[in-house]
Amino acid sequence: MPRQARAACPVRVLIEPAERIKGRLAAPADKSISHRAAIFAAMADEPVLITNYLEAADTLSTLAAIEQLGALVERRSEGLMIRGVGLRNAQTPAQPIDVGNAGTLIRLLPGWLAGQDGSIFQLDGDESIRRRPVDRIAEPLRLMGASIEATDKRFPPLTVEGARLHGIDYTLPVASAQVKSCIALAALLAEGSTTITEAVASRDHTERLMVNAGVKISRAGNELTIYPTDELTLPERIEIPSDPSSAAFAIAAAVLVPGSRLLVEDCSVNWTRSGFIKIAKRMGAVIITDLEERPRDGVIAPQEPVSEIDVTAGPLKPTTVSADEVPLAVDELPLVALMACFAEGQTCIEGAAELRLKESDRISAVVTALTNLGADAEATEDGLIVDGHGSLRGGQVDAAGDHRIAMLGVVAGLASQEGVEVVGVEAAAVSYPNFLEEIAALR
Repeated sequence: MPRQARAACPVRVLIEPAERIKGRLAAPADKSISHRAAIFAAMADEPVLITNYLEAADTLSTLAAIEQLGALVERRSEGLMIRGVGLRNAQTPAQPIDVGNAGTLIRLLPGWLAGQDGSIFQLDGDESIRRRPVDRIAEPLRLMGASIEATDKRFPPLTVEGARLHGIDYTLPVASAQVKSCIALAALLAEGSTTITEAVASRDHTERLMVNAGVKISRAGNELTIYPTDELTLPERIEIPSDPSSAAFAIAAAVLVPGSRLLVEDCSVNWTRSGFIKIAKRMGAVIITDLEERPRDGVIAPQEPVSEIDVTAGPLKPTTVSADEVPLAVDELPLVALMACFAEGQTCIEGAAELRLKESDRISAVVTALTNLGADAEATEDGLIVDGHGSLRGGQVDAAGDHRIAMLGVVAGLASQEGVEVVGVEAAAVSYPNFLEEIAALR
């Protein structure tokens, strides 16, 4: 399969200001959980039915990847039936694994492959992936005994030579659910336990799936210890909830456009994904939902909680987003910056250097986009500052292949005074294939 590339002629769409946002939204399935559920099903010995799997570019890359590794993927009316190869029996593909634009895939999958003793795997992707560093997964995997080669020691294409792994104690230099998950997958195949220490908590979908698969795992504060296992015993059926990161764009539109009222159905309210809603409420957004509380120390909740989210437009005030909040809202921080334009005063986002390593340098991309629309925004080394003036003029946003920037431009157009032309809006399909249609239905 050829590597995916950005469209030669980006699609341009003019988003006119909306009078209001109103209605009910069933957001697409959660992208993070879809990736992980497919990988776990591929590692299992028994068939797993995944319902409400996200059919988007990134997650389709994951299905193609596990098929190259020997898993069978069957589309049924009720969902995806995946018949895995078992924990230690990944097949060596004849061709490099093409991850497309899926950063989650290229950072998680090597954790499993590193434990395939004697097998060699190559992973590659599109131009964007080739600019996204993988050294943060390569280092711990090497410490566990695998051989990892990357371009300039840092970038894809990536070669993973599987080996007999051993457990390690590893402190993450930066909070990252993807790096944590990569090490955790490798830990399943290692000799001895592996302990991962985070500075602050990050998404816990991998841990929940491990608990559901019968893996012995424990948590003490921000220390996560995983014990090796011979097999994964997943439940016969895994239901994927709606994605709060995708729903956040419609939520932001409903917050910003006067007279709006939106109800988001059956959305994940996992405590490690609720940072955006908490920040938005602190800024004055009227959002009613039943967020999951952080479990007590040592407890890993096995289920993904869901709730309705009721949103009403309202006036906003500035805020400061601190470094410890970033991992729980990392994909939605561009929306926080957009909402800050409609508050009176200065909003600061700090400790968000991780944004520079996304599909684009999202700190620079967000500042450029907002500045082009008439906002007063500037980048800092690890975040950005927005001086809000209560409104946004409008103009043009170039998504440059980044799905979050494409959707940011659409939301900005809905709330702007003059409208926004979004260049490259097709990038939204990476995570939200029907975004434009579903937003249009809410106008």
